[in-house]
Amino acid sequence: MNIVQLLDPQLRPRVAVVEEPRLRLLQHCESLHQLATSALRSERPLGELIASTLSSEALDYDPIYHGYSEWRLRPPILHPLEPTRVIVSGTGLTHRRSAANRQAMHTASSEAPVTDSMRMYDWGVEGGRPQPGRVGVQPEWFYKGSGYCLRGHGEPLVVPPYAEDGGEEAEVAGVYIVDGGGQPRRVGFVTGNEFSDHVMERRNYLYLAPSKLRSCAIGPELALDHAFDDLRG
Repeated sequence: MNIVQLLDPQLRPRVAVVEEPRLRLLQHCESLHQLATSALRSERPLGELIASTLSSEALDYDPIYHGYSEWRLRPPILHPLEPTRVIVSGTGLTHRRSAANRQAMHTASSEAPVTDSMRMYDWGVEGGRPQPGRVGVQPEWFYKGSGYCLRGHGEPLVVPPYAEDGGEEAEVAGVYIVDGGGQPRRVGFVTGNEFSDHVMERRNYLYLAPSKLRSCAIGPELALDHAFDDLRG
């Protein structure tokens, strides 16, 4: 089941289920956050709750997707009242090539000592998938921004004046909500464009943090029913 968030021609928020080539609108629902929190409180599966709120109203998806409609796609997850309650973050060194590029910044010799970057990557390979009940290796973590930096499908991404570049960086993002007990609960997965300054990043691996331009995009669809251990992009 894939979900989108929209604004209608009067700029009112709506939520819809993707039923190619149509979007099926939900009744009495303004945000996926509202649905997810209701599912947590009632201890009902999110998909079951969504199915119970389907309306008979459907829209053609293609005109909305391509920007020809008065309806507009939004990021598929937002806090309905306060964007600062959304944290956009990521983990680094998840790709072998990224670690190898950092290793190459230090030396051109294949016999040179292993760098901290490559060592962290190797730790993740060895301990990044711990057995149940065991603590794994903590990944490198970076903060991208709050919900104010999120853009939806078709919205522009801004290259700030201090940046040397604005480059696409395809990602698969996990969307989580923290429940009343403080436990992160995964809602689903969504495609993203992290949008980074790769010119600055190439200067030195220590410039990784400032290379993370705040403006970034996710969407248009949030997939609810993919298994975390078998996610393919």
